[in-house]
Amino acid sequence: MALPIINSIASWVLKQRIHQIELFLKYPNEVQEELMINLLRLSEYTIIGKKYGFESIHSYATFQERIPISRYEDFEPLIERTRKGEQQVFWNEPIKWFAKSSGTTNAKSKFIPVSNSALEDCHYKGSKDLLCMYLNNNENSQLFTGKSLRLGGSKELYEDNNSFFGDLSAILIDNLPFWAEFSSTPSNKTSLMSEWETKILAIVNETKVENVTSFAGVPSWMLVLLNKILDETQSKSLFEVWPNLEVYFHGGVSFDPYREQYKKILPNSDFKYYEIYNASEGFFAIQDLNNSNDLLLMLDYGIFYEFIPMDVFGTNNEKAIRLSDVQLNKNYAIVITTNSGLWRYLIGDTVRFTSINPYRIRVTGRTKHHINVFGEELMVENTDMAIAKACHFTQTEVVDYTVAPVFMEGKEKGAHEWIIEFRKDPENIDAFTKILDDNIQMLNSDYEAKRYNNMTLNSLSINVARKNLFYDWLKKEDKLGGQHKIPRLSNSRDYLEQLLSLQNNNQI
Repeated sequence: MALPIINSIASWVLKQRIHQIELFLKYPNEVQEELMINLLRLSEYTIIGKKYGFESIHSYATFQERIPISRYEDFEPLIERTRKGEQQVFWNEPIKWFAKSSGTTNAKSKFIPVSNSALEDCHYKGSKDLLCMYLNNNENSQLFTGKSLRLGGSKELYEDNNSFFGDLSAILIDNLPFWAEFSSTPSNKTSLMSEWETKILAIVNETKVENVTSFAGVPSWMLVLLNKILDETQSKSLFEVWPNLEVYFHGGVSFDPYREQYKKILPNSDFKYYEIYNASEGFFAIQDLNNSNDLLLMLDYGIFYEFIPMDVFGTNNEKAIRLSDVQLNKNYAIVITTNSGLWRYLIGDTVRFTSINPYRIRVTGRTKHHINVFGEELMVENTDMAIAKACHFTQTEVVDYTVAPVFMEGKEKGAHEWIIEFRKDPENIDAFTKILDDNIQMLNSDYEAKRYNNMTLNSLSINVARKNLFYDWLKKEDKLGGQHKIPRLSNSRDYLEQLLSLQNNNQI
């Protein structure tokens, strides 16, 4: 009897937050403006606050004029000073936690500051709001009668100069109250294991005997884990292992290429999928409706948002705009100012707004992960949706892919070259290629124009990757598990050439 009571109490507590959410839904721009001013007031006496005269900034126009947009490389010297123990550099409270992140764009690690305010009022608040919205939409949920299977990119935390750095999920787990572990599986000890291949076996053994009611993690890596659990238990469906499963909370990469594969191992139309958009820099958006692809932008997490239209990004006309000025269905690069002291920081993600009342978004890719060599402005959102459609039409399954340009040479036209690892190969690769190319043209008018009569671009070409090629590449780069993801699109051929070389050598 205890579990249903706990479920009822937890559900009631979490759903109380709905009233606060309704406030920023009703007054989004006012909430954001007030938040910007509060962040400025809190940081007036920091080194960066004195440098840009925060005390005299009282409007967005002055904020925009005085504080430059920064990338990690611009901010790194200030972060390094804080990592070495100096405080009051860019935020008014002591910062001792740094989320180590290399992303997909380079080998160099980034150390993203995480303040206590960000832990409580952003990351943990986002996790609670996710549950709040899910429970509000699903009155009969029995979520808390079982455990959540979490799969993070946890690594050991390393102490350095009285500051700590590690994967964000390790920092979050390390700061959770002791009782939180009771509602999750695997144990903190297993979650924090650093060696991926040992860790995944430990997770399988630990979780297969639990009563799991939900999953949380990146779709690509979660699929690896769930398939291992099916193999280990000799089950065809995950409901045979965990009959009370009801929802999968996912984020990190697009779900589109994996959706059909999840439906096969979770063959129940009542099973729910809820998407989130979070990163080391903050928790940004949450799916707030059942069966939706749109994410509600969360406006009261201590993050002030700005957006750079991608059609002027990187040009002399580049200019950020605030939330009240965004337009529907345009691609924007996100700029954030946070309660960890990141000021007008370009995080490298792109989004488009699907609604402005309330503000809902879809993540469309990365500022560095698109292809625009020939004016085609191809975004990850386009290729993820196209590959999902091609898989559906050909009854094919994809593990991973990446795309690079084939540059014009002499009289040769350009093209896009793909390398795709299939879980289930297409019967006819030429037919798959044509369906994929046709769908990209349907989804992207710029690509369609360049493909018209092969005027600028020839049809795309596909290299079929050997089994485990992408896994082997990530292992070689020491990026197995967790938040690490394959770079989908690039304006250079670097990633593609590395994968082709590994394919040809057939070695790690």
